[in-house]
Amino acid sequence: MRFNGKKGFTLIELLIVVVIIGILAAIAIPKFASTKEKAYIASMKSDLKNLATSEEAYYSDKNTYSTDTTALNFNTSTGNALVINTGTTTGWSATITNTRVTSITSCKIGSGSDTTGIGVDGVVICQ
Repeated sequence: MRFNGKKGFTLIELLIVVVIIGILAAIAIPKFASTKEKAYIASMKSDLKNLATSEEAYYSDKNTYSTDTTALNFNTSTGNALVINTGTTTGWSATITNTRVTSITSCKIGSGSDTTGIGVDGVVICQ
């Protein structure tokens, strides 16, 4: 049996495929980076909402809010840094940050009398 033509790809064809893959990667990689940042922000918001639930459960037992995450039996997601600013008998407030997020500086939440500078009672505000 005889083959008249050679099988395979030419160098030019392979280079064109590599260039096309490079262009597609250059478009896709920045989109993935912004998606990761959105996921980090979502984890910050989720942690604050879970903290609100923990604070209310603690309040129903002790008649006061806490600034101690150990007493609340609360852990943050990996990479998030939580600070409970105040915890009194009338309210509480907290701030959370994540070093991998560059589009905002922090997210805040508060309840009761300690929502000064935060906004609406029990609503997460990211700035």
